[in-house]
Order: sequence, then structure tokens, then C-alpha cells
Amino acid sequence: SSDEVIRKRLLIDGDGAGDDRRINLLVKSFIKWCNSGSQEEGYSQYQRMLSTLSQCEFSMGKTLLVYDMNLREMENYEKIYKDIENSIAAAHEKISECKKQILQAKRIRKNRQEYDALAKVIQHHPDRHETLKQLEALGKELQNLSHIKENVEDKLELRRKQFHVLLSTIHELQQTLENDEKLSEAEESQETQMEAEAKQ
Repeated sequence: SSDEVIRKRLLIDGDGAGDDRRINLLVKSFIKWCNSGSQEEGYSQYQRMLSTLSQCEFSMGKTLLVYDMNLREMENYEKIYKDIENSIAAAHEKISECKKQILQAKRIRKNRQEYDALAKVIQHHPDRHETLKQLEALGKELQNLSHIKENVEDKLELRRKQFHVLLSTIHELQQTLENDEKLSEAEESQETQMEAEAKQ
């Protein structure tokens, strides 16, 4: 069919510059030139063939230039592709480095927050010099209380001894009173007995 022929011609023609048609026209012109009867007709066919050849050569030169340009473009694209790959690799390295820096920054921030919390806790407590003063004052107060405790224990021991002496004295006094009471009772009984004998 005609569509098939057109499609094949377009495929053969390449970029649609009409090279296939020019070659067919050149072949026909060559056949006409070979079969031309007069010299003028042969010369005109010869000029047409030269014109067609120049067009074909121009088209071929153009195609070669386009081919070279495409090769250079391919090389350029490959270079750009490599540059893009290198840029992507560098970007990945930069991203990983940035991630490390972010982790380090988070760690530093966390440490600072902990330091701030500790600093706030420390600020609520007195400093070392003040604490040493308080410890020294407490040590002196403890030493003073120890002396007071020793004095109180000495006094308590003295009072205990005095109380013991007092109890011993009371006990002896009670014994003496009991003996005196017994003696007075014996004397009274003796007197009553003597009075009774005197009355008889």
C-alpha cells in the first residue's frame, strides 16, 4: 500500500532531508543522460546531475557535521552526567556530614540543658567557702556542746554520789532513831516496872 511505501521511505530517508529521493533522481538523470540524443540535452542532464550531486554532497556534509555535533553532545552529556553523579555523591557526603553535625549539635544541646539544670540546682546551695564556714561553726558548736555534756555528766555523777551519801546518812539516821526508840521503850518499861515494885 501507499502508506507502507511512504513509511519505508521515511525510515530510509532518515531525518527527512530527501536524500533517497535525490539519489533516485540522480539515477534517473544518469539514465536520461546516457540515453540523451542531442548534446544540449546531455549537457543539461549533466548540469542537473552535478547540481543533484552537489546537493547530495552538501546534505552528506551537513549530516556528518550533525553526526560530529551529536558525538560532541554525547561526550558533553557524559561529562555532565559524570559531573552530576559527582555532585550527587558530594551532596550525599555533605548530607551525611550534616547529619553527623546535627547529632553532635543535639548532643551538645542536651549537655547544655543538663548543665543548666545542674547550675540551677547548684545555685540553690551555698558556695564552698560558705559551706566551710558553716561546717567550722557547727564544729565549734559541737565541741562546745561536748564540753557542756561533760560538765553535765560530771555534775550528774557528783549529784549521784551526794544522793548516795544522803541515802546512806538517812538510812543511818533511821537506824539510830529506831535504836533510840527501842531504848526509850525499854527505859519506860523499866521505869513502870520500878514504880510497880515501889508501890508493893
